[in-house]
Amino acid sequence: MKNKKIPVFKNEEAERKFWASRDFSDYKSQVKRVELDLSELRPSTKPVTIRLPESLLSSLKKLAHKKDVPYQSLMKVFLSKRVKKEFKYF
Repeated sequence: MKNKKIPVFKNEEAERKFWASRDFSDYKSQVKRVELDLSELRPSTKPVTIRLPESLLSSLKKLAHKKDVPYQSLMKVFLSKRVKKEFKYF
């Protein structure tokens, strides 16, 4: 069977409708293989363990709840701001 040509789409919705009713194998000759090297990819965060007084952790959780954010995210924001502030003094 002859491979068909992939049209140019006006938007994502048009493309979605097109592929919902087509078999990709009819168009595969137009798609080029892409090689990806992900060996250097590293997670952007690293887990750490920190011991906090229960009262401090409780306070952080209450603040986070008031701000409607996860408490660990709030901790990251607080730490980030403080570290930036400290570096301004050097």
